[in-house]
Amino acid sequence: MQFYKAPPPPINPRQVTQNVFIITIDGVRWQEIFTGADSLLLNDEQYTPDAATLNSMYWSTTSEERRKKLLPFFWNVIAAKGQLYGNRNYKNRMNVANSYAKSYPGYNEILTGIDDPEISSNQKIQNPNINILEYLDKQPAFAGKVAAFSSWDVFPYILNSERNKMVINAGYQQYDEQSKTIISSVENGVYDKQATRYDDLTFITAKEYIKKKLPRVVLLGFGETDEFAHDGRYDLYLEQAAKVDKMIAELWHWVQTTPGYKDNTTFIITTDHGRGSKKSKWTSHGEFIKGSSQTWMAVLGPHLEPLGEVKEPTQIYQQQIAQTVAHLTGLPFENEEIAPAIVLK
Repeated sequence: MQFYKAPPPPINPRQVTQNVFIITIDGVRWQEIFTGADSLLLNDEQYTPDAATLNSMYWSTTSEERRKKLLPFFWNVIAAKGQLYGNRNYKNRMNVANSYAKSYPGYNEILTGIDDPEISSNQKIQNPNINILEYLDKQPAFAGKVAAFSSWDVFPYILNSERNKMVINAGYQQYDEQSKTIISSVENGVYDKQATRYDDLTFITAKEYIKKKLPRVVLLGFGETDEFAHDGRYDLYLEQAAKVDKMIAELWHWVQTTPGYKDNTTFIITTDHGRGSKKSKWTSHGEFIKGSSQTWMAVLGPHLEPLGEVKEPTQIYQQQIAQTVAHLTGLPFENEEIAPAIVLK
């Protein structure tokens, strides 16, 4: 997707914030975000072995109630104080611009603002594109105040850890405070997963670091929703989405009760790609699976209008997020190749 060369939207001084948290939830469909649990998948024993329990937890006859049951923070807090984009039932569309609809291309797009056709797979290669995190880390006001924590172990490559000195903690790595190095903890055999660690561990690691180091820009990437979907476990996919909603709520509560962050921090929450929209294809995503490019975004911050669920017909793209983050910090990303910022109200 190429944007016409037009004057970029001006920075709105009222929206400039001291801190920005970029939160990604891997492979979560817009359907669950805006309409809650899908009855076709919820009542299929192949995908939901204990349908009775999951129905009692997440089912209701209206989409408004279903989504509140699944994601109470999204629909009780963000819907009241923030903005949600991507409900295609109102022709409010958000998409990836890349044609591959896979994780690495999606995260590259979110963080660099560039749809790079050379990044077409999840292969562990160092990203040649400059990302918004390292751009901000080089600015005097943000130097040493940028950090990334992700469950997926490909993030050091997406962020090109060889090119910058940011704190990047992903997969089964631990941050050694004394030596300032990242060390692997897979060898001890405690955990049975390799590429994607438990989101709970990612969250705990990130929150402890945030409390101790007080960074201004944080990337927090959750990954287990995508894993459970690929495994065909709709029940675990829903449960993990609900867990992540609770973790984001906990982090927001901490932010709003901590000096320096309170009323001066903006959350941008999104996903890297969609999934198949048909029942038989929901476990997968890719360039030939319909629905894979369809995404969503939630924004919560003290300097934004509380629009809630945005119902205006529009089209925005993931690659606009990088410049949007830059605008929120008051430091536009100086790169003519990247997509313009989303005009937030």
